[in-house]
Amino acid sequence: MIQSRPRPKESTEEQLVELLRRSATVLPDIDDPEFADAFEQFADARVVLIGEASHGTSEFYRARAAITRRLIEQHGFSIVAAEADWPDAAKIDRYVRQHQPPAWVEEGFKRFPTWMWRNQEVADFARWLRDHNDGLPAEQRVEFRGLDVYSLGASIQEVLGYLDRVDPDAAATARRRYGCLSPWHDEPAIYGRNVMRGEPSCEGAVVEQLRALLDQRLEYMKKDGSSFFNAEQNARVVLAAEQYYRAMYQGSTESWNLRDRHMFDTLQALLAHRGEGAKAVVWAHNSHIGNAASTSMGWGGEFNIGELCRTAFGRDAVLIGMGTDRGEVAAADNWDEPMQVKQVRPSRPDSWEQLFLRTELPASLTTWRDDPQLRKALARPRLERAIGVIYRPATERQSHYFQAILSEQFDALLWLEQTHAVKPIGPQQIDEESVPDTYPFGE
Repeated sequence: MIQSRPRPKESTEEQLVELLRRSATVLPDIDDPEFADAFEQFADARVVLIGEASHGTSEFYRARAAITRRLIEQHGFSIVAAEADWPDAAKIDRYVRQHQPPAWVEEGFKRFPTWMWRNQEVADFARWLRDHNDGLPAEQRVEFRGLDVYSLGASIQEVLGYLDRVDPDAAATARRRYGCLSPWHDEPAIYGRNVMRGEPSCEGAVVEQLRALLDQRLEYMKKDGSSFFNAEQNARVVLAAEQYYRAMYQGSTESWNLRDRHMFDTLQALLAHRGEGAKAVVWAHNSHIGNAASTSMGWGGEFNIGELCRTAFGRDAVLIGMGTDRGEVAAADNWDEPMQVKQVRPSRPDSWEQLFLRTELPASLTTWRDDPQLRKALARPRLERAIGVIYRPATERQSHYFQAILSEQFDALLWLEQTHAVKPIGPQQIDEESVPDTYPFGE
């Protein structure tokens, strides 16, 4: 009896490459008005999460902006929620919705990594959004909001500034409560380390202050509802940041989960505040918006905003990843070090990126949420690359690759074969405040 031999691995991979080639939608240049046509299929979702494989790639930012413009202009999306600090994003929000000068270029995003949001690509989108909002009533203008937890000191100042205006007595009490954290505004990581070593935590005071603010919600909202919402969210950031900086010394998994839970909770709050029918676009790294449960991160106990959105919204949440093979990226060698324009190495032979490279399509969108054959073909673990604000090509395999089952991680992938670095704008100084590297890639 003749036994059949297993098919060579190369043959199986070639079949997958051919399937990817046939399934892909070839895309025009990002600046082409028809670039966003392929993304119309996602317009019925309530939340569209658009990732990026690095925080320093121009094409990722520009493509994300083009998709978002289409969703705003033609499909009623009213919130852009970014992996950015709430107070800094609020400066962009005031520019695009309230006609304030673009102070965010000089005053915002001064903490490392400055180039992640203070760049020409974001400025171009903000200018477009301001022009778009000009023709709309105030209540219909599109918001630009931040989801992240790092702004401990700035968020405390926002809460105190609000209370100084509406309730000076409450402001005095808030100063006493937040005084517990005042030595650590510029070095919150040291606060977490000291608590780990046995010093008292400020958790009780921070919780008490948020509760006091919420107790006066109705009274404060009568004076200015939008200002109260901003103050409330900043108080929630303070609480999340206090927990985050304590948790990061207990293990990377707990701190990561706290951070992404806060991002999800903030997104939920934005949708609720906007009202019935609100629709949001989320801008964040692939490692945040791809379903963590289908990656080595999730297998190690971590979850992320993408997984939480998929659980909460089902098919009303669309998760779009991005990938590239080679080119340039804006990144640093280590945390709090200067930005460099670095060369991105060609993708590894055993990576998902390599399979898309072998399709020989320079730019494409591949969607599999309604394609059982493609979903099955992609339902296997393979390496995927993630570059945050730090890029270490010498240790790329260990520092930047992880295992992922692509068909469960995303609903679609935007492929851009060769990419370039973002263009930083404004002063590039780094403030004294220093935030430690976040697991796993400085996202």
